[in-house]
Parts: sequence; C-alpha cells; structure tokens
Amino acid sequence: MAKSDAVAVAGRPNSIDELDMERGACVLAPKYSATLVRERALDGPGETLKTLARGVEIVTAAGVFVSGLILDNFRKTEDVVSRSEQLRVQLAELGPSFVKAGQVLANRPDIVRADYMEQLTKLQDDVPPFPNAKAFEIMEQELGRPISEVYSDISSEPIAAASLGQVYRGRLRATGEEVAIKVQRPGIEPIIYRDLVLFRALAAFVNQVSMRRLGCNAQLIVDEFGEKLLEELDYFYPEASGARMLTMEWIDGVRCTDPAGIRAAGVDVDNFIRVGVMSGLRQLLEFGLFHGDPHPGNIFALKDGRIAYVDFGNVAQLSQTNKEVLIDAVVHAVNEDYDAMAGDFIRLGFLSPGTDVRPIVPALESIWQDARTASLSSFNFRTVTAAFNELVYQYPIRIPERFSLVIRSLLTQEGICMTLKPEFRFLEVAYPYVAKRLLTDRDARLRERLIQVLFKQGKFQWTRLENLVELAQEGAGELDLTDTVSDGAQLLITDETLRTQLILALTEDDRLHVDEVARLLRVLQGGVKVDRLAQTATTDGPAFLRKMALSWSESVLRP
Repeated sequence: MAKSDAVAVAGRPNSIDELDMERGACVLAPKYSATLVRERALDGPGETLKTLARGVEIVTAAGVFVSGLILDNFRKTEDVVSRSEQLRVQLAELGPSFVKAGQVLANRPDIVRADYMEQLTKLQDDVPPFPNAKAFEIMEQELGRPISEVYSDISSEPIAAASLGQVYRGRLRATGEEVAIKVQRPGIEPIIYRDLVLFRALAAFVNQVSMRRLGCNAQLIVDEFGEKLLEELDYFYPEASGARMLTMEWIDGVRCTDPAGIRAAGVDVDNFIRVGVMSGLRQLLEFGLFHGDPHPGNIFALKDGRIAYVDFGNVAQLSQTNKEVLIDAVVHAVNEDYDAMAGDFIRLGFLSPGTDVRPIVPALESIWQDARTASLSSFNFRTVTAAFNELVYQYPIRIPERFSLVIRSLLTQEGICMTLKPEFRFLEVAYPYVAKRLLTDRDARLRERLIQVLFKQGKFQWTRLENLVELAQEGAGELDLTDTVSDGAQLLITDETLRTQLILALTEDDRLHVDEVARLLRVLQGGVKVDRLAQTATTDGPAFLRKMALSWSESVLRP
C-alpha cells in the first residue's frame, strides 16, 4: 500500500486480522485468509487455467453489461428497469459468489444506486434449484450409505433454494424426528475460491479510487466478504451430516409473512411482532451477536408465540465499543446534539478519522428533525434509511460491512412486520425497549447515558423523564424501577456534581418544581416496591456507608 493510502485510512483496519481485533472477536480457526484462497485457486497449472478461464467468463459478462450502459448513454435513453434486471440475471448466472455479492450490494447505498438496489434485493428469493438427482447423489456420498438407511422419508423436491444450497424435508429413520436437510450446490467451493482471488485482484486495481471515494481498503472489503462466504460453506460433521450436507432439527412453524396462518395457529400477531422486534434489538444492543440474514424464509412463528430463527450461516458480531457508540448515537439524537452524532459516525467507521464533519452536521440535523416531527404513527426506519442513503452520495461516507448487515437486518424485519400489520411502526415497539434499558439496566455506562438524556444544557428534562417511564411501562407491562431508584439514590449521595445538578433542577427558574415532582411520583406509582427498597437498604447499607464516607473524605481532603 502506498504511504498516502495508509494515511488516508489512519485509524481504520487494513487487514482481516486487524478487523477481528476491532470487533473484539477471537477466531481460533479462521476459515478465510488471502493466502489460503490464493493457494486453493492457483494450486498447480490445472487450477490456474480454470481460474483464468473463470476470469474470462466474468470479464465477458461484465463487458456485455457495460456495453449496454455505454449504448444507453450514447442514445441518452437509459432504461433503468431493464438494465437493473439484466444485472440481476447476469449475477445469478455467474453463480453463488456473485449472487452473494449482489445481496450485499443491495444494502450498500454508498456503492450502488437506489434503483439498482431494488432489483438486487430480488436475488434473496429468486435463486433456481439444482437437479434433485445431483442433490441425492451428494447426500449418499456424504453419508457413505443409501439415503433410505438414514431417512425413512424425504421430500422429492426442495422446499427452498438459496445461493449456496437447497433444503429438503425428511424424517430420521432411527428416531422418527422431522428434520431439514441442507445440501450444498455441487462444485461450489473451488468456484468460490477462484472468484475470491479474482475479486481481490480487481480490488487491488481499484484500491486508490476506493481510498479516495470511500476512505477504505478495497481488498479489505473483499476479505470481509470472503470471510462470511466461507463461514457459510462450513457445514457440520455429526452423524447424518457431512462437508456438503447438513441435517438439522425441523422447525414446525408458520412462515413469518403469513398473517392468516399465524392467526390460524392461535398466535397473537401483535405480540409476535413485538417479540420479533425485541429479539432483533436485544441481539444488536445487548448481545452484539445477531442474525445477519433474517429474510422471510428464515423466520417462523411457533404456536406458543415464540419466534424461531433458522439458517445461521450468516451471523455477525458487534463489539462492546460498537454497541456503546450505537447507544450514544441514540442519546445524541434524543438530545439533538448533531455535532456529537457526527463524531459517532467517525467512531463507528462511517467516516475516516480527521474528517471535517461541519458540512455533515446540518444534513444530520435535517434528517433527525424530520424524524422527530413525524408522529410514531407515520415514522418508520425505512424513512430514515432512505434519507441517509442520499447523504452517502454527498459526503465521504462508507458503510462498514457489519453495519450494512445491521441496516439490512432492521429493514428486513421492519418489512416483515409491515406485511403482518401494514400500520406497524418500528419506533412504537423500539422506543419502549430503549427506554426500559436506560431506566433499569444496572450497567454504569448506560446510567451515564441516562443522565445525558435527562440533562440538556445543564437543565433537567422533567417531561423527558416522564415520557421515558411511560414508554418503558408501555413496553414492559408492570415496570419494576426499585433497583433504579436505589441506584439513583446512592449515586446522588456519593456524586457531588450530580447532586448539585439535581438541586439546581428542583429550584431552576427561581421556583420549586413541586408540580413536576408530583407528576413524576404519579407516573412512578406502583413501579417502586417499598419493601424491596427497604431490604436493599438493609443489605447494602454498610457497604454503601463505607463508599459514601470515602467519597466525602476525598472531597474534603482534595487539595
């Protein structure tokens, strides 16, 4: 890499190992490395010739498409619909790597135009199956015995087909259990290795342009893509499975986009939607490990109201730092602190370190002001995403791969919810969850963010606290704020700065805010268990008194 390029991406990862460190991930046996891919694709003259032939096939297909664009430009009559459809068909014909690449690009507004993105999203479900005879042949090769010895019954046709494989429904002969049998497309692995080598060669060729326009290493983008792709190829090896097929538990549920079927199963649709949104938010903001491909074929409603995710070939991870910065961004949006929000974009990797964010701040303010003025009944996540997509073309914003998956995940789940309930609005469910976490989570870092929400320019936001409690109660039914009150009381006694702020809040504008306190107490009524509060005070009292004494002695002895 040239020295200027290294400077351009200072503070950003330039290798897959650095990226894993940034994520906070520990990968003991990684399936991907650039060296491994190159060795597999160029292993002897035969494989090298196949890789070169694959390159010619790809270049020919690209030439056909680009020629069409040039002709449209010459005629000044670009037909976006037909060209975007042509691109989708050509990607499907080029095979799994290109189908996967198209699916990724369908969520990258920093790279692909919106009209093309719409067509690329169809690659998720529009993948033709491969012949059943070949699938059954692979099964027998992997099992080492006839299919009939393992399964007492198996569907004659696949129930689903995807870019890397297809799924059959069967029943284990030994136990009678219903199972899903996933079979990998024949000859897929060597083709993927060849494609990744060619992708990486192209990335090296366009790296300087990528650095300048996106502020990132194009080869690292390919490495991220290759890492996820090879993870999806890694099938299990227990009994009744093999390197190219996988036998899994059968989930007896209803497809998540079938509202009539969900109701017929006795499941409350509104509750199922709430469970789904809560599940997605907890994956992102609590666990940092989330399903990266939650399309309708991968989510089912169970008869007891639970939600079932299937196909964990694409699971992504957010580091603790990423989760904290995401919550910071929400806090800054609530506080209308758009300068700090622009800083969050740098911390999350959307902007290069050192980027002048001053031109971006007014645009962020415009987007979130529109969101704030929209009522919960008219606001949805897609609205903000569409506005943000326009921002991507105007400023040097690059969407990191992991956040591309986050955006796709949220958009897909919102789309599913709107299929079940057209009037569904994401924030109606998300706000109560965020409010409850801010109020009840005992994580000290979240408590700091709660304080940021409640104080704006040094003034206590009484209405904001009331709204938070009411929203949290809406999402949780009976809300227990006992621990919150207990922790808050201890914090007030030991934190002189916070204590001073609260005293000022109670007396600001030269009056006692008795009415505000009374309203707040009414909202809190029933949310604080006095007996538990007394028990906590008794149990934790001695330790708390020591902590208080230390805090006061430090303030007295401070030079």
